[in-house]
Amino acid sequence: MTIPTTVSVAPADEYPADGHTVPEAMPVKAWRPPMGWNSWDSYGTTITEQEVLDNARFMAEHLKDAGWDTLVIDAGWFDPNAHAHGYSDGTPLCIDAYGRQIPDEQRFPSAADGKGFGPLADAVHRLGLKLGVHVMRGIPRQAVHENLPVKGTALHAQDVADTEHTCAWNHDNYGLKRGDAGAQAWYDAQVDLLASWGLDFLKVDDMQTPFFPEEIEAYHHAIERAEAAYGRPITLSLSPGGWVASTHVDFLRGVSQMWRISDDLWDRWEDIYQQFPRLARWAPMQRTGHWADADMLPLGHIGLRAERGDDRQSKLTRDEQKTLLTLWSMGRSPLMVGGDLPTSNADTIALLANPALREVTAGSSGNREIVRERLFAEWNVEESFIGELIAWTADAADWADGTTSAHACGHYGAIFWTGSEPYELKGNIQLQSFVGIDQRNADWTLTDLWADAPQSPDGIRSDVRIEGEGEDRVIRGTIPAHGCLWFALD
Repeated sequence: MTIPTTVSVAPADEYPADGHTVPEAMPVKAWRPPMGWNSWDSYGTTITEQEVLDNARFMAEHLKDAGWDTLVIDAGWFDPNAHAHGYSDGTPLCIDAYGRQIPDEQRFPSAADGKGFGPLADAVHRLGLKLGVHVMRGIPRQAVHENLPVKGTALHAQDVADTEHTCAWNHDNYGLKRGDAGAQAWYDAQVDLLASWGLDFLKVDDMQTPFFPEEIEAYHHAIERAEAAYGRPITLSLSPGGWVASTHVDFLRGVSQMWRISDDLWDRWEDIYQQFPRLARWAPMQRTGHWADADMLPLGHIGLRAERGDDRQSKLTRDEQKTLLTLWSMGRSPLMVGGDLPTSNADTIALLANPALREVTAGSSGNREIVRERLFAEWNVEESFIGELIAWTADAADWADGTTSAHACGHYGAIFWTGSEPYELKGNIQLQSFVGIDQRNADWTLTDLWADAPQSPDGIRSDVRIEGEGEDRVIRGTIPAHGCLWFALD
């Protein structure tokens, strides 16, 4: 199937005339799962302009060639009283005359004189990267209390707000009257301001838990209008993801490029383990331009001034980090790392620089879990349970931008082990499980996709191979605790 490289933009006469040029077509947004950095795991609500630039420059120098190209400023960029480990509930925010959030000039000095994030976006773009921000569903309570006008209308904030329709865990905003033209006008005005700064990515929070289809659709329409006005595509990412049903997939594809499928993820093995069934459910539904998102990667230097936890390098072991990156890649989830890049340890950066991450997320199809078995030290004695053996496969495919896959005639495979001690494969997994019964006797070559990455400090080396002859060939290797084997077959 040929994947289009452009999409149509609605005619200009569907939008208010504002003097902007409307392009005839735009590139497909998020043609591969986005790869980038988000400030939340390291800085919470307190990120500064200099820290964004430091991460942007590091990404451009060390990770851009491996596919990392987006930076997202998470919550609280408009809060002059932002602090670590939580939100500043009830304090004044930085808003304009229409109630729209604007950057705190103390933390983002280039935003002075009404420039917003324009100068910062320009600096990021000069590095060949993209810039995005986080916003909450709804309208700032401050705008409602002051009853500020809704730009472009005769309405005011109190006409469009729903003061009962609020977020359970962030108190910056009231809701908007769902399905109301005035509410749409407020979103249109907010997104128009964000787009005028040259932003490429919007992470819109409190949209999915509970699930608010009217609000999501309104934001989608606001982005369409802004894209037509400014000629720049904007990727929409929806959060959070608790209880998001896969029955919503057709709707989500129609209105967004990314949607979370879990609540916040941190550097705990249990959090990673819980993503196995979620990604197994969503992976077969991944489509070009529309991606189920397993959440940020809590890797590297996190917790500097974050919502939770102390200043630390990620508590995940080296093998748990490889498992996370492998599972996300095989599930074609977006990859948004949370650690402060310049101060993350070198081994983490080396893992992120693995070209297989982009190769598999951009150039695979048919991604799915094929084996999941509970194993016991004593046959079927529940008390002797030692872990789960989980296998995934995917077919190599050309990229949607026309790039030929490095393994265009082959397959990708991953074998995960959830136990707390190393596990040696003893013929459990046959080669034909990945290449198919019809091709099991072909001349297959295996490439270890983690071979050049930093190995486990406990002495277990990456070692995955094909053993046996003909139809009896199996995948062999020793899998570290909470680890994986990741490979390509040609």
